[in-house]
Amino acid sequence: MRYFNLTGPLACVSALALAACAKEAPPPPAAPAVGIVTVKAEDVPLVTELPGRIAASEISEVRPQINGVIRRRLFEEGSYVRAGQLLYEIEDAPYRAALASAQGQLSRAQASIAATSLQAQRYRELVGINAVSRQEADNAVAAAQQARADVATQRAAVQSAQVAQGFTRIRAPISGYIGRSLFTPGALVQAGQAGALATIQQTDRVYVDSTQSAAQILDLKDAMRSGGVTASAARVQLLLPNGKTYPIEGQLQFSEVSVDPASGAVTLRATFPNPDRTLLPGMFVRARVVEGVRSRAIIVPQQGISRDVRGRATALVVGAQNKVELRQVQTDRAVGDRWIVTSGLKPGDRLIVEGLLNLRPGTVVRPGAPQQVTAAAGEAR
Repeated sequence: MRYFNLTGPLACVSALALAACAKEAPPPPAAPAVGIVTVKAEDVPLVTELPGRIAASEISEVRPQINGVIRRRLFEEGSYVRAGQLLYEIEDAPYRAALASAQGQLSRAQASIAATSLQAQRYRELVGINAVSRQEADNAVAAAQQARADVATQRAAVQSAQVAQGFTRIRAPISGYIGRSLFTPGALVQAGQAGALATIQQTDRVYVDSTQSAAQILDLKDAMRSGGVTASAARVQLLLPNGKTYPIEGQLQFSEVSVDPASGAVTLRATFPNPDRTLLPGMFVRARVVEGVRSRAIIVPQQGISRDVRGRATALVVGAQNKVELRQVQTDRAVGDRWIVTSGLKPGDRLIVEGLLNLRPGTVVRPGAPQQVTAAAGEAR
């Protein structure tokens, strides 16, 4: 029997296989690229967005003060009227007759003064020679005084009739834009009726009434007392119903002195110039109120803050040797597309805002600017 020594050939084959495997082994995976922002401390204005409604700065309901039939309407609906402008005329024939009657009664009372005064003077002379009794003389003096009192009464009646006749011409109590007329010529109107003839509103400057919860106001006052927030001029911006921003800023005028027991909110009132009548009374808007400025606040993009399974806010930062670290953070409020962070982050931290998918603490990453990471991902795809 022949024995073949295969040790040499097998060794060669094994060496060749190992060399081939070594050439086909894939290189180690590259560190994932992430986009980071460097955390900074800055002064941040605290802006609160509140629902509000437009209200006219002055409003007056035009109402009749006498009974009568409307004879004419002397204004154009929707136009601007000035204070004192004639708006309606009520049929005044009954009131002219009442004035004439009052004037006649006044003339009669004035005429009786002369007769009673002369009689009183004559009786005073006769009582001295005992031609008339003292009682008759006193009665004559009393009649003269009563005649003078009747004149004062009739003069007041004339003035009252003149006032009533003046009310037949209804004038604008304030300047502003007048709405539609709810009564037409020929309609009977009465003093104290429920419905107004028309409504005048002054809209050159308007009010915006908003509501804010009492809890938010208390939090703001606590932050001011602790020194974290400084007061600022209360500027207000408006978001119109079509989504556009009103071009003129307003000024916060006052806040209500009490809390509404039904809603637990406080009413804030701001004033806005309205030269083009863009803001109409009754319009719903959203008011952005600058309540104060938080000094040296940590504010970061919202995409850098996430929630764990327990609902706690977390953030991933790039630590030493470019390793990912997990931080538990506390957030206060959103300012636009950013969060104000009160704890967990400090100035200089490198917060990861892009490339967060499947990222784990301890992973070595390649940090870069967010735009660069997005561009690199696009080229890789």
